[in-house]
Amino acid sequence: MIRNKHVKNLASIPYLGAVVRGGISLLVKREAKLIAQHFAEYLRPVVAYKTDTVQEAFRIRHDVYCEELNFEPVRENGMEQDEFDEYSRFCLIEHKPSTNYAGCVRIVSPSSKDELLPIEKFCSNAIEGAKYHPSQFARSEICEISRLAVRPQFRRRKADNFDGAASGAINEQTYSEEELRCFPFLAIGLYLSIAALAVRAGTHHAFVMMEPRLARSMSFLGIKFEQLGPAIEYHGLRAPYYISAGTLTRTLPVGFQVLMRNIDKEVEKGCLAARNNDDNDDYIKKMYSPSFYKNDSPNISLRESHKWCESKGLYLPQ
Repeated sequence: MIRNKHVKNLASIPYLGAVVRGGISLLVKREAKLIAQHFAEYLRPVVAYKTDTVQEAFRIRHDVYCEELNFEPVRENGMEQDEFDEYSRFCLIEHKPSTNYAGCVRIVSPSSKDELLPIEKFCSNAIEGAKYHPSQFARSEICEISRLAVRPQFRRRKADNFDGAASGAINEQTYSEEELRCFPFLAIGLYLSIAALAVRAGTHHAFVMMEPRLARSMSFLGIKFEQLGPAIEYHGLRAPYYISAGTLTRTLPVGFQVLMRNIDKEVEKGCLAARNNDDNDDYIKKMYSPSFYKNDSPNISLRESHKWCESKGLYLPQ
């Protein structure tokens, strides 16, 4: 918890600021341990594969992207959808005491050259000549993290009322106890949930268009995305970023490793339920059939997942 304004001012000074921010970062990582301890008590990651839960993700997106941020037009049915949803997987975070869903995120998971990532279709100039490009990898091994949203009623605290809070950024000028706790509960939970789902699908390479502020927030908490190009105007000022599953799981701070392990167990349950679902649903067949575990990807046990990730250099925290 950083309350001293003098310390905050020091953090903005060149050279000295880097040292001060490093100290602040250490304090935040200590907070991460407390977050991991309390996450399971209040929040639960949910793999959304049935129509009702997928539509809940669409409604959350509508609340944030259409009604609050005005990035997309308001829909009559109250659900924000696009062409990429047909080959995407979704995660929600449930607030257990109320059973309401607090946030959502998706990974766009193409399986053919005809299925583009949003970054390829709308922001190709931003990644032209980049160190990492979707075209360098097999289509089945890439994904794009997008449409992360946290419902307004779950960020009505003073610490959350600033530009960027809707998509998970930290207010870097207010390192308060309240903010350090409320951001990781939801945004970090969403990112780790979708990361666990991606790893289980054999997806090694993730791209994302996000606000530089959010990227700094994630870096501040120990999750390092690599910027691929300049920020451009795309639903606000956003830049292209890349992270591999191996980088995420190797560099995940100790404080978040317990959280990741607990989240992965819930994601495993969701994948199992989807795989064993009896509904004759084309979407479920495509996204969660036995081929969901591509090639030599793990069977359904968490232990086998860890062994497989280690063999691929992914090092899922144990």
